[in-house]
This record gives sequence, structure tokens and C-alpha cells, in this order.
Amino acid sequence: MDYINTTQTEPKNSTDVSSMFTHQVLPVLYTIICACAFILNGLTAWIFFRVPTSSALVVYLKNMVVADVLMLFTYPWRVVSDLGYGGLQLKLIVCRYTAVLFYLSMYTGITFMSLISLERYFKIVRSTFGMSSFLQRVSVAKGLALLTWGVMMFFMLPNAILSNQSMSKVFSCMALKSELGRRWHEMSAHFNVGIFWVAFLLMVFCYTSIACHVYRSYKRVQQDSSVARRRSNRSIFSLLAVFVFCFVPYHVCRVPYTLSQSHKDDFSTYNRFILFQIKEATLFLSALNVCLDPVIYFFMCRTFRESLLQKMSSVNRENRRPSKRQAHMSNQIVVTHVLLIHLAVTLC
Repeated sequence: MDYINTTQTEPKNSTDVSSMFTHQVLPVLYTIICACAFILNGLTAWIFFRVPTSSALVVYLKNMVVADVLMLFTYPWRVVSDLGYGGLQLKLIVCRYTAVLFYLSMYTGITFMSLISLERYFKIVRSTFGMSSFLQRVSVAKGLALLTWGVMMFFMLPNAILSNQSMSKVFSCMALKSELGRRWHEMSAHFNVGIFWVAFLLMVFCYTSIACHVYRSYKRVQQDSSVARRRSNRSIFSLLAVFVFCFVPYHVCRVPYTLSQSHKDDFSTYNRFILFQIKEATLFLSALNVCLDPVIYFFMCRTFRESLLQKMSSVNRENRRPSKRQAHMSNQIVVTHVLLIHLAVTLC
């Protein structure tokens, strides 16, 4: 989980490009999405945790909100570190703790996305299947959520514990890891990539099956299926589009980048530099996920959508309704105007 790369691995003619991109452009972009995500996820959490946990879907969505908030917490640390503030102590905190929390939250969120797709599949396509009612139970969903957090912590937290070596002259996150830490880092990285691709294939299968099932059902009863298909496709497209846009590019380059860290002799300096730049750019797309997940909540959860629209309509009504103080001031203005007009008429 290497946020901070040693600059001595970069070619001389590309150091300036790297410094500009990683220390000037990316901090600004992370600051923007951090501000946006803080507002969106704050509103989402405020609404969602007022919604009763009445279904497995709500359980998974609430856990996604928690993962997004934890992921969002790591952005300010990265921004300050990339801007060069905080010194080596801040870099140590980023390497050992916030970087690990970032990846823990990201892959936990990905796992919950796959659980949501599985829950939707059994509820819509396999509703008569015996396992469907079991997976729809709130208690089972809570158990799967706890299991997800437990497994992800088991694989991710050792990356913080095993980053216990003394700092070398050339600082990098990998230099802080022991030999066991480097092996665990590589193993956990491959595990996470495996989690992603399993989740991606599962989501494609589940949502393709749901779309086909909805289309066949409405065609069979000879009703206009355009509205139903549009609603179904909107939910499917929103989740899959966010998933593909945010996570696929990063995971395409994740494996070669990890290999370039662990087996430096097999990669030239220039190739390691290129892989690092691609990794940082695609990692930003993954970080952008915290701004796009509220779109998924809006389309996937009717309770959340209705609560949000209700809050927005109530706010609009309050804004349109004049307060007592405003009404009193308006009356005073009218009276003042009448008096001025009367005085002008009298003087004339």
C-alpha cells in the first residue's frame, strides 16, 4: 500500500513531471473531492441512519456508507503529505495507518457492492429458491457484514503492524516493511485484486440476469415493459457504471505495479516510474467513488430516495414560507412607503 514513492526511482527527465502531478495536481483534485464527498456523505449518513434497518439491502447500504466515511477520513492526510507538510512523521502515519485504512475501506465497499447484487439477484430472479428467504433476513445480512469487516481487517491490518522498520536514507513505504511485511503486502494486494474481479464478475452476472428476468416477465404478460425496463436499467447502470469507472482502471494496473515493487530487478527504472504514475492516476478514480456512491443509494434504495426527496421538499417549503420577522419587516416597509407618499402629497 505504497502512497509515497521514493523520488530516486524516477528518471531524471521525468522528475519534474512526477513532482507536478503527484505533489501539485493530485492534492488539488483530492481536496475538491474531499469537500464534495464530505457534504454528500454527511447528508447521506444523516438520512440513512434515520432509516430503519428493515431489509438486507439497507444493511449493506449502511455498511457502504461507513466504508465511504472511513475512506474519506484518509484524504486530508494524503493531501497534506503530498503538499510536503508534516515532515517524515506525517509520512509515517500515512504509510502505516491511513493508507491501510484507505484500502481496507475501498475493498470492504467493493465487497458490499457484490453482496447487494447477490441480494437483488435472489430476491428478483430466484425468489422461489429456498436460499432466497434465508439471505433476505436482516440477521443474516448483519452476520455477513460482520464477516466481511472481519476478513478484510485480517488481511489488511498486518500491513500496518509489519511496517515497523527504521527509516532509510531514501524514504518509501516499502522500505518500512520487514521481509514478512513485504510478503504479506504482496499477498494481501493479490487477495484484494482477486476480491475485486470476483465481485465484478458476480455483479455482471447478477444484474444481467435481473435485466433479462424483468424484460421476460413484462413481455410474458404482454404489458408495456418500457417503464419497468427503464427503472431496472437505471439502477443497474448506475451501480455498474460507478464500479467500472472507479475501480476497473486501477485493478488493471494493480498487479504489475505490485510486482514492480516486490521484484525491482525485473523492471527498469523507467517502467517503475510509468507504473507508479498510472497507479496514482487510477487510484484517484477509485477515490472518486465516495462522491458517486450517493447516486447508487438514490437509485437502489426507495426508502433513501423518498426520505431525501421529502427532506428537500420540506426545505423548499420552509424557504418559500416567510418568517414572522420577515413579515414584520415587510409590514414596516409598506407603512414607511405610505407615510412618505402622504408626506410628499402634503408638501405639494
